[in-house]
This record gives sequence, structure tokens and C-alpha cells, in this order.
Amino acid sequence: MFSWLGNDDRRKKDPEVFQTVSDGLKKLYKTKLLPLEEYYKFHEFHSPALEDADFDNKPMILLVGQYSTGKTTFIRYLLEQDFPGMRIGPEPTTDSFIAVMQGEVEGVIPGNALVVDPKKPFRKLNAFGNAFLNRFVCAQLPNPVLESISVIDTPGILSGEKQRISRGYDFAAVLEWFAERVDRIILLFDAHKLDISDEFSEVIKALKNHEDKMRVVLNKADQIETQQLMRVYGALMWSLGKIVNTPEVIRVYIGSFWSHPLLIPDNRKLFEAEEQDLFRDIQSLPRNAALRKLNDLIKRARLAKVHAYIISSLKKEMPSVFGKDNKKKELIGSLGEIYARIEREHQISPGDFPNLKKMQDLLQSQDFNRFQPLKSKLLETVDEMLAHDIAHLMVLVRQEETQKPIQMVKGGAFEGTQNGPFGHGYGEGAGEGIDDADWVVARDKPMYDEIFYTLSPVNGKITGANAKKEMVKSKLPNTVLGKIWKLADIDKDGLLDDEEFALANHLIKVKLEGHELPNDLPCHLIPPSKRKMTE
Repeated sequence: MFSWLGNDDRRKKDPEVFQTVSDGLKKLYKTKLLPLEEYYKFHEFHSPALEDADFDNKPMILLVGQYSTGKTTFIRYLLEQDFPGMRIGPEPTTDSFIAVMQGEVEGVIPGNALVVDPKKPFRKLNAFGNAFLNRFVCAQLPNPVLESISVIDTPGILSGEKQRISRGYDFAAVLEWFAERVDRIILLFDAHKLDISDEFSEVIKALKNHEDKMRVVLNKADQIETQQLMRVYGALMWSLGKIVNTPEVIRVYIGSFWSHPLLIPDNRKLFEAEEQDLFRDIQSLPRNAALRKLNDLIKRARLAKVHAYIISSLKKEMPSVFGKDNKKKELIGSLGEIYARIEREHQISPGDFPNLKKMQDLLQSQDFNRFQPLKSKLLETVDEMLAHDIAHLMVLVRQEETQKPIQMVKGGAFEGTQNGPFGHGYGEGAGEGIDDADWVVARDKPMYDEIFYTLSPVNGKITGANAKKEMVKSKLPNTVLGKIWKLADIDKDGLLDDEEFALANHLIKVKLEGHELPNDLPCHLIPPSKRKMTE
């Protein structure tokens, strides 16, 4: 349990007590941020009000991509199970948003019923109307993967003006709504279709400010050869660089995410390594969920503050009686100058301001007479929340992480490669010879022995100085060689006998072949004569 007191009298009388991070976030939002949002009509411009379900829901993954990039198949691959409403094909098959979630009974909940369920984080989607709700369902099924995460499947993105208009709802706006609330956004690309359509480009731009959540999957990579794959990867990075306006490179995972044989198996090891990296990223989501929600609340609070300054500035400039319409047009046209003035007066970063063009469009339909003047107390309350309350919640986040068992996504495809001979890197590098009856180092020991006896052993052992002369010939950094020495000097006497010297050279070979060294020496690498010593 956590509690803290502020400096003002109210806090002294009524100390805030938070049982969990989720409780703390809910209370801070309702008591400190929501009043500011409502006073300055934040919800009409940016994002609907948050509800309890937004703070309590499981981590969500949003899959976005053009049609036939394998989004639905990717979910099927993770779950290792079909889900209700699933349709797979080379043509645009998924025409709905499908929230794939845990449920005791397998079934489908239609959109209109879904947005009135207070336990689901989708209630505010009713603002997009029936045209969207008729294309939104929740597929529920019992599955171990869904006990930790939920997945949102989206319609395939098309190219051309006609298809975009025929949706009947603002597709990019719906994706932006989801982007604010999910923990991970995965953009899928087909290795054979790298063209980014107008609608896809618009969607990626709508996901701006959520680049930290974005990952890219280059799917169906087993259908092209290595040389072509290298060119495709370069072309994809070039295309993304033109749309995602950040100097950092988005992480791209290369693979073939379905359960069929690889058409061209040359890059199997690469695909295995990439899949493991992606799975680790997904498995970290439950552990980092509270921190992500805290981060999103901070981003929302900063935007709400800026919005309050903008609205109050517009209100201040409006005449009291005549010329209101002309003044409104003038203020919308000079919004960029108002941004610059607010930035100077309140020392606000330019990155905290909403998109200028979008804000100008939204202001066109607003009645400036209904705007409110600056109310310092509301802003001070949010500043206090950011300065003090959030810091205490951060401590509670860390405390929860240490008290709770490590949360990992389990089941489905996540179980397939964790243990046994099909785990990534099994039988390679330091794991080579793990199933052999004989000591794997013995294969090359005669060669290492020849070197050993040229290093002037005394009583069957060589000094560290003599071992160093030989080991530095590998040109590995001293930090790496130091780790190898610690692993190889099993009896910790500062000397190496012939077996320990052979082991050191084997570990050097492992590192030179591009594998990582273990933190502790695996049992199968301990020389047979020293295994009793380590028991």
C-alpha cells in the first residue's frame, strides 16, 4: 500500500491511498486531469474521456497492414488455434476490426453490444457511428496466450480513392483511437508487395506520436532468396524513412509467420533469431503494461495543458460584441503564431503541440464564444500531478514489479521454441555438444595441447601471463578474454592446466564464430576430471 501527503491543507486532511498503480491512475485522472479536459472541451478535439476499463484492460497488440500481408494468419500462428470470425485468403478477406480476447466460451460479440459493456475498453468507439460498429466485433475464446494479451485484427488497407470513401467511417481516426490505447502496433508488410498505398501512408501518419509502440514485420520472407531479401529489406527501410519522420529506425523483424514449411529454407537461422526477438518483445508487454499506461497518461496530461492554453488564448482574442466571425477566421489563420507565442510564454516544447492543420480544421466547426478563459487552478492541479503524484506512482510501479511474479505471455507459439532441441541456438556456440556423451572440447584438444606445451607449463599448469600471450592472438577485447579466463579457470587458482587451457580456446572459438558467451559455464563444458569439484 502506498500513501503520500501533499503540502496543501486538503491533502493533509485527506491523504491519498492507492492500493495499485491502476487505482492510482484512475483516481489521478478523474480528480486532476479530467476536470481540465472537460473545461476546455479536450474530448471534442483530441480523444474521448478515459474509463476504468482503459486502465484495467490487458495489454493489446494492434495489427495493421495492406491486404494479404498475413495479419489474420499471424494471429492464428500466435494462438495456434482458429478464432471465431477468422477468414484467410489472398483477396481482402478481413473487412472488420476484430478484437481477439480471452473468454470462457468461444463466440462473437457484435460491435453495438460491445460498446455498451463497461468491462471492455471500447465504449467510446460508439462515436464513430453504426457504419463502424457494423464492422467491429469481439472474438472470444479460451486460449493461454489471450490470458496475458489481446490482439486487434484490422481490415486490409487498400489503395485508391473509391475504396477509402466506401468504408463509411474515418478509418485513420479509428486506428488513431486504438493506437492511443494499445501497447504495441505491428505494421505487417508482404515481401512481394512493398508499395505503400495512399491510405497506408495516411494511416502511418495518423500513428504519429506513437512511434515508440511501433514495430514492423516483413512477412513471407521465406518466398524469396537471400540476395533478393537483402534488397527488399533495403527498399522497405527506404519507404518507411519517407513516411515515418524520425531519425531513429523502426525495428523490423524478418520472417515467415505461419505454420507451413519454408519455401526457401536458406535463411532458417535468421528467421528463428528474428522470431525469438519478436516473441521476447511481445512477452515483455504484460510486465511493462503499468508503466505504459503511466506514460500515456503523462503524454495526455501534457497535451491537455497545451490545449487549455490554446483555447484560452483564442477566447481572450475574441471581441465581446461585433466582428466575431471575421475574428474567428483571422485567429484560425494565425494559429501558428499563437502556437509560437504560447511556446515562448510558457516554455513549452514544440513537440507537445497538436498538429496545426488538424487543429485548424477542428476549430472551423467550434463556437469560440463557448470557450473558457484561463483557469490557473486547474492547470496548477495538473502540474502538481505531474510533479509529485506521478513520481510516487513510479515508485509503486517498481514495487509492484518486484512483488509480483514475472508476467510472461505463455501458450501457443510462445511454447514451441522455449525448451528442447528446437530452442533458438540449441546445440550451437556454447551449447554445442550438449547432448554428446563425450566432452565436446576433446575433439580439438590435441591441437590445443601442442600450443599448451610450448608455453612452459610447471607442474602441469601455465601462468596467467603465459596464457595471456597466446589468448590475445585471437584479437578479442580484454573484457571478453577476461570473461573467458574466469569461465575456464574452474578451480580458481590463477593457473590453467591442459583441460582448462583447451576449454579457454574452445570458448575463444565460440566467440569468434559470432556466438555469445554464457554467464556461467554449462555442465557439458566442464572437463570430466573437474565435474566432481563443481558439484
